[in-house]
Amino acid sequence: MKIAVVGTGYVGLVTGTCFAETGHEVVCLDVDAAKIATLEGGGIPIYEPGLEELVRRNVKERRLAFTTSYPRAVAGADVVFIAVGTPPGETGEADLTHVLSAAGEVGRALTGYAVVVNKSTVPVGSAERVAKVLAGATAQPFDVVSNPEFLKEGAAIDDFMRPDRVVVGVASERARAVMTELYGPFVRAEQPILFMDLRSAELTKYAANAMLATRISFMNEMATLCERLGADVDQVRRGIGSDRRIGHPFLFPGVGFGGSCFPKDVRAVMTMARQLGLDFDLLRAVERVNERQKRWLVEKAAKHFGGIAGRTFGVWGLAFKPKTDDMREAPALTVVEGLLGHGAVVRAHDPVARDVASRHFAGRGVAFVDEPYAAAEGADALLLVTEWNEFRQPDWARLGRVMKTRVVFDGRNVWDPAKARAAGFTYYGVGRSGPG
Repeated sequence: MKIAVVGTGYVGLVTGTCFAETGHEVVCLDVDAAKIATLEGGGIPIYEPGLEELVRRNVKERRLAFTTSYPRAVAGADVVFIAVGTPPGETGEADLTHVLSAAGEVGRALTGYAVVVNKSTVPVGSAERVAKVLAGATAQPFDVVSNPEFLKEGAAIDDFMRPDRVVVGVASERARAVMTELYGPFVRAEQPILFMDLRSAELTKYAANAMLATRISFMNEMATLCERLGADVDQVRRGIGSDRRIGHPFLFPGVGFGGSCFPKDVRAVMTMARQLGLDFDLLRAVERVNERQKRWLVEKAAKHFGGIAGRTFGVWGLAFKPKTDDMREAPALTVVEGLLGHGAVVRAHDPVARDVASRHFAGRGVAFVDEPYAAAEGADALLLVTEWNEFRQPDWARLGRVMKTRVVFDGRNVWDPAKARAAGFTYYGVGRSGPG
């Protein structure tokens, strides 16, 4: 098939590249000429393991191309994916400005029947709005499909190539047949394509992210309770995670969730509910717990030292999760802002998010270093914010030599408290027994 993908952000670039990898002819479009120039020059505007190699191979083999021209991308396309941003508006509802603008441009560029797929995360009812815009811009036949993405940043290629399910909202058998053929190569190992109505598909994306966010905030609440009761949240997590009805994924306490999906989608669900006269109190609590948890590290540090003005803190990890440079609503933003706001000095390291963080904190005096132990040098305490693999087994003796005082705050519970304490460190974890 010939496929057009509008938007070369995280979702669009991964989607287009993976379809090209299976033999389709794909043209990715973006109105950002600088981004297209970067892609055409062999660069990748985002960090995602394995993506750069796939892009270069498929460009070389002429299955993948990039353009700023709608007619070039859309003319003759069998399927057009809309994968543009839907930033939150002032009320929390996703802003469809870019989606509807793209739909109008797609409509004007259509030269025959095409399936137009909403890949962006959009509010319930968006498919109807896109169809209305398309109908006003073209006389060509089309179908609108909802196909939300469930990619994890850092593992997006594997998630796309080997999905645990593909959710597709359709309103016609013709569109269903096209989507069945399109996704056939990815579900040969019995992973299902879940066909449903358009509105249910749109809501499924929000429901999934809201549920995952709820699990994280639930465990952070349990971690706080464990601290007050003298229990160990790791033991509690193992105990409840062994129940097959609950399971282990997303039961890890820490300094909160961030990224482009969970915070935005939780707010979007609350907004949709409020517009219907409903109070989604559970998600309101999820959001409140998450914001509180992001402040945990700074509050613990301030309590330990009796104030942190003038003290130096090493920060390990800035991206909202490992294997990405994405810092959208990352807990590290709250942590670093909190440290700076209390008059502390910050030295930070992240394997890939340094450039993004440098732009965010430009002129704020944060020292970004290329090596983790350089961030700990001369520090009164070390804060682990993002659980990159290279941070999981620190050289405690080396840390002891470079740090001013041996105090560590493990915001992801990945360090062994016994090893840290044996090396002479005061250790704080989330929901674990006290320091010393």
